Amino acid sequence: MAYRVTLIPGDGIGPEVTTAARRVAEATGVSFDWEVVDAGEAAIKASGTPLPEAVLDSIRKNKVALKGPITTPIGGGFRSVNVALRQQLDLYASVRPSRSIAGEGTRFPETDLIVVREATEGLYSGVEHWVDRDHSAAETVNIITRKASDRICRFAFELARRERRKKVTGVHKANIMKTTGALFQMAFREMAAAYPDVPADERLIDNMCMQLVKKPEEYDVIVTTNLFGDILSDLCAGLAGGLGVAPGALYGDHLAVFEPVHGSAPKYAGQDRADPVAEILCVELMLRHLGEKEAADRVFRAVWETIAEKKFVTYDLALPGYTSRPVPPSTCSAMAQEIARKIPLVDPRAPIPRFRATTTASADPSLET
Repeated sequence: MAYRVTLIPGDGIGPEVTTAARRVAEATGVSFDWEVVDAGEAAIKASGTPLPEAVLDSIRKNKVALKGPITTPIGGGFRSVNVALRQQLDLYASVRPSRSIAGEGTRFPETDLIVVREATEGLYSGVEHWVDRDHSAAETVNIITRKASDRICRFAFELARRERRKKVTGVHKANIMKTTGALFQMAFREMAAAYPDVPADERLIDNMCMQLVKKPEEYDVIVTTNLFGDILSDLCAGLAGGLGVAPGALYGDHLAVFEPVHGSAPKYAGQDRADPVAEILCVELMLRHLGEKEAADRVFRAVWETIAEKKFVTYDLALPGYTSRPVPPSTCSAMAQEIARKIPLVDPRAPIPRFRATTTASADPSLET
């Protein structure tokens, strides 16, 4: 039986990395029936809206979607499709694992973190306005509810218990945001008390950032509000090697959407040079969600071995600092082809060796929106 999956190619490099991900998914031997729908800039041209109702209907029907990055205009333009998708489908849990697989230049080779981000409210609620006629001052409303705080904290503790993680850390700013921050803090504390078998602690957001770059190995599952989770997940991606290797997943009660953390990088569109790993690791997360554990393990192992060999890696993984020897950069499609080739050959049960740590600086170009 084939899994019916909604596929949203996205903007910029999205069509290239989702094509790469499809190739890898199909190499696992798991059958997929892809329903391709457009959102973002392509949808505006076709239907006049960046998020057509047909996209939402497809996800509701299929329950699972694989999504490429979609451009979010800075300042002006249409409202974020990513935010609208999460709110309209109530995809409240944004789960972003960060694992050190980027290569020899990984500065923190023991990094294995999961950021669990509340994805439907907070400072991303979209409630903002000018406070004067001259447009010289503006205000954004930070909406934090007990319902959303409870369910994201419960999600984090359930994840930690299910996957036998060592600790859950709640992150807030309750010392300054004494109403919204304190509400989230209270929800976290009460949920921690309901899971006595899962160790828990708290950090203020500013201290959490410092702690992560000093000793990330002391943390495991981090649960926090929308904006803080957005910032921390990029920080954790940097610890693990960059946005090019950072997958993400969005979960509601009955739906799941898998998307990379990085943006659409429009200046690289059509050049076949974007790193496909984040999107390919979204396939790994999707396979785990579908119960295809061995196929998921094969995808992760094939990605790891391809990066370790350095024969077929894109430009960001071939930079000095990510390898001890000169490596000619490969293309997005060639790297995906190599990962797909390896999938039936790898031993998914073999332990994953750690890359060595380094202090060599490297210019890791971000995949910007």
